[in-house]
Amino acid sequence: MKLGKMLSMAAAVSMVAGSLYAGTSKMDFAKVYEKECQGCHGPIHQGGVGSDLRPKALKKKNAQMLAETILNGRPGTAMPEWKHLFSKDDAAGMVDWLMNWKNTVELRLSLDEVKKTWKKLADRKQLLKKYPHATDVKSVMNIVFATERDASLVDFIDGTNGKVLSRHKAGFAVHVTVTNKRMPRYAYSISRSGRLTMFDLAAPGQPALASVQVGQESRGLAVSPDGKYVMAGNYNPGGAVLCDALTLEPLKVYQTAGVIDPDGNIVASRVASIADTPYGPYFAFALKDGGHVYIVDYSKPDFPIVGDVPNIGKILHDAFLNEGKEIGRYYMIASQGSDVIGIVDFKTKKLAAKVYTGPGTKPHPGQGSSWYNKDYGQLNATVSMNVGNVVIWDMNWDVVANVPTAGGGLFVGTSKDTPYLWADCVLGSPENYNKVYLINKETLETDRIIEVGKKKGRLIDAHTGKILQTWDATQYQTVKGKEVDSKLSNEKLLTYTAKKGKKVKKPVQPRLLHAEPANHGKWTFISEWTTGRIGIYDAKTGKFIKYIYNLTTPTFTYSVEHRQHIPGA
Repeated sequence: MKLGKMLSMAAAVSMVAGSLYAGTSKMDFAKVYEKECQGCHGPIHQGGVGSDLRPKALKKKNAQMLAETILNGRPGTAMPEWKHLFSKDDAAGMVDWLMNWKNTVELRLSLDEVKKTWKKLADRKQLLKKYPHATDVKSVMNIVFATERDASLVDFIDGTNGKVLSRHKAGFAVHVTVTNKRMPRYAYSISRSGRLTMFDLAAPGQPALASVQVGQESRGLAVSPDGKYVMAGNYNPGGAVLCDALTLEPLKVYQTAGVIDPDGNIVASRVASIADTPYGPYFAFALKDGGHVYIVDYSKPDFPIVGDVPNIGKILHDAFLNEGKEIGRYYMIASQGSDVIGIVDFKTKKLAAKVYTGPGTKPHPGQGSSWYNKDYGQLNATVSMNVGNVVIWDMNWDVVANVPTAGGGLFVGTSKDTPYLWADCVLGSPENYNKVYLINKETLETDRIIEVGKKKGRLIDAHTGKILQTWDATQYQTVKGKEVDSKLSNEKLLTYTAKKGKKVKKPVQPRLLHAEPANHGKWTFISEWTTGRIGIYDAKTGKFIKYIYNLTTPTFTYSVEHRQHIPGA
């Protein structure tokens, strides 16, 4: 069966299922679940960060209590309250739909079917010849990528001044972006709807060069250090797809439809984190439901799996690599069902250790942090989704510090140019998810806190409570762009204006996440999911500089220059 037909069938089944149990609610439960819920609870409701929501798991639970959980969230977990979106009837209807949901379509990766979706959108060689050097910026190293989640956009921004260069339609809920470190003019994005897209950063407007539909729902993405291959990972259908990095031609698929999980059961597994490494010609990818990590050697014919590291833990998610001595040797993968970071050794292709992050923590390192400390040597850190806590460990795999924050987070990041780890609290309660903690990399204590309110922002000395800086954080309505055709590529773009809209009459609590170094280490970008802007801060002091406005749910950012030096990023 063709991939396109399978995807259409899946959507049709969801539409039918969504209309059977509406009751007094007019909500499209399948559509809302896909947009808001499946990221944590899984495309076939099997759970992950969130609970298993299949009918068998729910049948013994109280429907009214489940509806209350939808409305009011669950404190101390990654489950937020949804009463801003759901009425009581909507919540009851969603519970009824979940309890009666049937998974009637099982997708399976096929190289032939994936190849049929491969599209050339522009002539790469012709653009390279016509524009041998960067046109919109002094260097492609200056560019920062940003994702506008709900607008399904990838943006390219000049990281030295905050100017938005271009905005590209790149699939539903664009998840992550990466660059080709060998040839940094080429960049890639993967959307939750399974669309892999390649861009040329040097040509005017950063045109898309090619795209391929690698699945129905995807997450991970990595490019080999030699610049030859790109690998994308799927949640549904489970598996990974290896493509040519200069054309996006699909070369091989890795099936994960039948793997042995930590309990000894044969299950289908999603693929979560994917990482390349400078340590050897390897990709590592994590079997989210299987608890394994596979290691692929892309230097050998047919790109074989040369390592299978089992029994890491339940619900594997994201990962990062070590810096310092033997850079990239260790792939540090979060097991959110077992509250550990598994340390996979590329040299031995075995599990070197497990770092326990604490009961019920659900580690989520995001891009992760690895840095040198004069007392401990090389250190590494993760935030936790359910607990306001940054866990720090050394290269003996011993935890050396737990730094409290105001709530669960998704990202912790740093660079050589900042004295801090920047940790968000985006999964905390609304009164706390507007904060980012700046943790001193030497003392391992919080020095400063960025707090953005509905009208004012503040930089706070964490030791004394003194306000070091305030700024105007007035919220403005988003000025929407117009959809236009690209002049260089067969793709859709959205125009951008820096002009601010009208003041928002009822401002919302800013929700801050993902601190990313930019401007060659001088700045840090912080996304504000709920306000439609990105804040720019001084990397050395944490002081606010300015905002980039008129974005829709900005989430992930990626600095080309910064990531050139980070293994696996």
